[in-house]
Amino acid sequence: MHIAFIGFGEAARAFTASLKPLGIERFSAYDIKQETPASDEIENAAGELGVELANGPVTAIEGADWIISAVTAASSLEAAQSVESGLKPDQVYVDINSVSAKRKQDTASLVRGKGARYVDMAVMAPVHPRGHRTPVLVAGDHGGDIGDTLKRLDFAFRVTGDEVGAATSIKMIRSLFVKGLEAITVQAISAARRAGCYDEVYESLSGSYKVLGWPEYAEYQFERMMRHGVRRAAEMRESANSMRELGFANGGALADAIAGWHDEVGGLGCSVPEGADLASIADVLLKARKNQG
Repeated sequence: MHIAFIGFGEAARAFTASLKPLGIERFSAYDIKQETPASDEIENAAGELGVELANGPVTAIEGADWIISAVTAASSLEAAQSVESGLKPDQVYVDINSVSAKRKQDTASLVRGKGARYVDMAVMAPVHPRGHRTPVLVAGDHGGDIGDTLKRLDFAFRVTGDEVGAATSIKMIRSLFVKGLEAITVQAISAARRAGCYDEVYESLSGSYKVLGWPEYAEYQFERMMRHGVRRAAEMRESANSMRELGFANGGALADAIAGWHDEVGGLGCSVPEGADLASIADVLLKARKNQG
């Protein structure tokens, strides 16, 4: 089996690392960052995992049985367009990008227009440490030999329907809640430090919402937003599109606001210091915001 990746970031690398021991004969990939100063990092990661880097997206998918699209949410349709001329009827296009149902339906139309089959796959948890065994939802062309291969490769998948968008809709709606909680937590704790009422706010929240597990819960939210905020903001904008597609105009505005805060925090370039407590972590964020003016 030959698996090609369009986009060779965290998800693609995690999938490769866990699939490799299962006897996959060949991995290839193309990442748009190969054309930027970040190319060395891509090349090093590919070299460590034994993945052949192609000089373009069409070259990357040549002869591939499965093509896994793992790019940023904003680039998901463009990724499919970049390989359109090279798609063959015997290929399977697995779209794991976190985008709205409409975006996946548009992508599926393009892929199927070339005779290839399309799988709407929604990754429902962080890809580390389980790699491709991370729980996923699938819809679209999931039956027959595709379903057999998913089972043989030990994907932790659940079928949500035949209609493209059935899997990603669940992810997008859930993301509104999950990333909304992250945004509220990080902003509330940071605001409490800024206003000089941290102890009172923390005592109230940790007492009222003990089930969340304080302070570890809040510390994790800061870590996720600082490290992945920009990428998660792109996902939230797709969640906003999902809300608008469903007729929730105000819901779209809510998701856009959540995206804006994720984008700001992720763009600060700060990180959680080792061993720091929650108050100190919030101070790191506030200092970074102040330094950016």
